[in-house]
Amino acid sequence: MTALIELSGARAKLGGREVLSGVDMRLERGEIVTIVGPNGAGKSTLMRVIIGAVPLQGGRLTRAPGLRIGYVPQKLQIDPTLPLSVRRFLSLPVRVSDAAAAEALDHAGGAGLEDRQMADLSGGQFQRVLLARALLNRPDLLILDEATQGLDQPGSARFYRLIENLRQELGCAVLMVSHELHVVMAASDRVLCLNGHVCCEGTPEHVASAPEYRALFGSGTQGALALYRHQHDHEHGAGCDHDHDHAHHHHHEGETNA
Repeated sequence: MTALIELSGARAKLGGREVLSGVDMRLERGEIVTIVGPNGAGKSTLMRVIIGAVPLQGGRLTRAPGLRIGYVPQKLQIDPTLPLSVRRFLSLPVRVSDAAAAEALDHAGGAGLEDRQMADLSGGQFQRVLLARALLNRPDLLILDEATQGLDQPGSARFYRLIENLRQELGCAVLMVSHELHVVMAASDRVLCLNGHVCCEGTPEHVASAPEYRALFGSGTQGALALYRHQHDHEHGAGCDHDHDHAHHHHHEGETNA
């Protein structure tokens, strides 16, 4: 089997309700795949099926032998009164060397943050530390569940550029869930539109113009996607990564873990 992950006819329940019914999906080495869909479509449940946190009620999940997964959760609550440095956070629950911690932070765009308190980080820095933690076990597959929730749009765009670079540097596949349709789709090789089952899949342009996708999201995203890809291609200031992420927190509708 060449695929990292293969799902066939996957069915899963949440709170007694079937949220995934007959999902077929393959994830190949090194590709960036995004899952989009309305609230309650089963996106987070699908992520949790893949990492083994939710059992299948039917169908089959096949993982490549020895597959290593790095997971960046939707959100992580840390008690702000708890003294917890970035360096110590990276050693929970398994101790890692200073060199491994520094290398993971460097890859995640958070070099030099070791001595900072977790409670003092900006939104963007916090996400990069979570990403660094996911990179510690050198994953073949990086899973991001709404990883840019709470970042403003430039902050999100920087984060997705970082993910594209990581895919090139580390050769890992990336599976993402996001509400920021045109931003995240522009960073993807392939998009799956999910609404309990796979409505449509393909390149971002193919999915953005598919009738099933438009029925769920309207037709505005295709224009936004084209515009974003154009800006993305012509942005020369990508190197200057100022941390304004915490300045404006866009509120995205959170998915209730469905």
